[in-house]
Amino acid sequence: MLILLFMSKLYNSKYYHRDLSWLRFNHRVLQEIKDKQNPLYERIKFLAIFSSNLDEFFKVRVSDIRQIKDIKKPLRKKLITKPNKVLAEIKKQVDIQQQEFGAIFLNEIIPDLKTEGIHLINYKDFTLKQKQFAEDYYNANLKNSLSIQTEKTATKNSIFAENEASYLVTLKNNEEIELVEIPENKPRFIVFPSTNQTYFVTFIDDVLKYNLNKENNTNYYALKISRDAELYIEDEFSGNLMQKIIDALPKRKTGQATRALIDASAPTALLNAIKSTLNVYNTDIILGGIYHNFKDFFSFPNPTKKQLSNTKLEPLPHPLLTKHNSVFNAIDTKDQLIHYPYQSFEPVIKLLEEAASSKEVKTIKITLYRLAKTSRLNTAIANAAKAGKNVVVFIEAKARFDEDNNLKWGKIFKNHGAKVIYSYPGIKVHSKIIYIEKEVSGKLKTYCYIGTGNFNEKTATLYTDFGLMTADTKICKELNRVFLVLEGVLIVPKAKKLLVSPFTSRHVFSRMVEKEIELAQAGKQGLIILKMNSLEDKKMIQLLYKASNAGVQIRLLIRGICCLVPGIKGQSTNITVTSILDRYLEHGRVYLFGNGGNEKLFIGSADWMKRNLSHRIEVITPVEDKDNFKIVKDILQIQLSDNVKARVIDAKQQNKYVTNNKSTTHSQLKTYNYFKNM
Repeated sequence: MLILLFMSKLYNSKYYHRDLSWLRFNHRVLQEIKDKQNPLYERIKFLAIFSSNLDEFFKVRVSDIRQIKDIKKPLRKKLITKPNKVLAEIKKQVDIQQQEFGAIFLNEIIPDLKTEGIHLINYKDFTLKQKQFAEDYYNANLKNSLSIQTEKTATKNSIFAENEASYLVTLKNNEEIELVEIPENKPRFIVFPSTNQTYFVTFIDDVLKYNLNKENNTNYYALKISRDAELYIEDEFSGNLMQKIIDALPKRKTGQATRALIDASAPTALLNAIKSTLNVYNTDIILGGIYHNFKDFFSFPNPTKKQLSNTKLEPLPHPLLTKHNSVFNAIDTKDQLIHYPYQSFEPVIKLLEEAASSKEVKTIKITLYRLAKTSRLNTAIANAAKAGKNVVVFIEAKARFDEDNNLKWGKIFKNHGAKVIYSYPGIKVHSKIIYIEKEVSGKLKTYCYIGTGNFNEKTATLYTDFGLMTADTKICKELNRVFLVLEGVLIVPKAKKLLVSPFTSRHVFSRMVEKEIELAQAGKQGLIILKMNSLEDKKMIQLLYKASNAGVQIRLLIRGICCLVPGIKGQSTNITVTSILDRYLEHGRVYLFGNGGNEKLFIGSADWMKRNLSHRIEVITPVEDKDNFKIVKDILQIQLSDNVKARVIDAKQQNKYVTNNKSTTHSQLKTYNYFKNM
């Protein structure tokens, strides 16, 4: 499957549309479902990821575009080009991807499950015993607790489909629409009793269909509505932002429909009834398969107990941090770099637990973006506050879809005595930083942590991220200034070693790119290697084009959105872009500049997106310790050599796999072995 946007009116040879590029990223997820090098249950996991990604895309990005349609034309032109055409192109791509998704599921995943002795069947294939089991299960567990809405089709907006809930829908007597919600508090998959090594599994949807069809003598079809989930608060500059978020959260369930995903076999009369009764339009409708909410495949059962997933790579102990009884003592010896999930996230947790229990520690400051629901790290912060330490916690209340959990923990920290600061209107705090003060023999000692990923034990096992622990006095002093800005003490954090958005990051990055241009123009080698989630900022992209034209060699590792268009003569012939999608989500940001042989290397929280460089608090640190420098650079080189999971991001974003005749490099496995052999 390939969509040639090169010929699309939306295509710009200098700038690939952000949302269409994101859809090309989700196509790479689709490739992972199809890739039989992945164990079967890993492919099934990617089914869930693809579905979950697409749900969020419609709830957020498509919602944004729809809102832009309602803005007056002069302002709209500054925000987006032709929103109707963008929506039409999105729908076109999603339709094609949904068709491919359905074909892979039906023609590859289901047969491959059958090969393993797992038969995923629908109600039409139930045996007599299975029908009886389905009927008994329905009567005992479902019938009396179903949420059913029924209304005449002539009554518009009389029934309501909750955001992202799964429904079965039918049209009775061509005049009455019935909406049956598939319960979320029941298992999505039901395993039939088995006495041998052959297992039969069905969706709860099919148990419902079998019984409802039988009761009402009519066919039921799958339906899911995605609604506007954006909070529309990012550009507000007054009022109590936290309260606005609390007030806005319920709107996620009642927002305007942005997608109606409907079983493609649904009859025309039912489609018309859905449009009329549920207030959706032709542009909202995406024809899909007979099942929706594939994100539930995260919990797909394995009744065989066979090893059908990747062999787990246990996080490795850090070779230096584990040699010391105290994390602080380890940092005193030298800067400590962690790369999880290859290495354990445990030292970060221990740093805060040790700080909470140490009488010498007087102050702890931390920024929190996405908090785990249960967390040793969060508990350590609360305990530090309870112990009477000066604890300052900045919580980003606008971390999308995590707002309510973040606010819950904020109350806990405050109740324990911490100073809790919530988001400022108009700006997000996306940095991943800790600042700690100790008083040792009457003298102040400072420590800090600067990372690329969230302080979240769960995501630390799924996302690849770097974290730097240091006692460097200059870096600690500058990081404390960032916290003083958050506390309202300073307006601008003066920083020479750290890069801090929105104050200095763009300027310093631009200056370093210009330095590589000057070197190349002088006949010397110019080199830039960047690894990040997304590359979208137009000014930085134009600067990279300028560097390419000057002869600077540019290698980019971009996991997700890439608006830069490589390989265009006179524009980007010296730029190569690859994207790696594998068992772990590539999340670290690394920036390497040749600097005439005296290479400069940084890690931090900022992608090169306008929001990260101009509208968020981001912190980026140099990696100066030679051992840590070597580790990060080695990892970059491993990833640049990947020819198993890397895709080429070309001008058309076709997602062709990197191929070469060299030895096989599976970068994530090679990275794990790199740390294992340290």
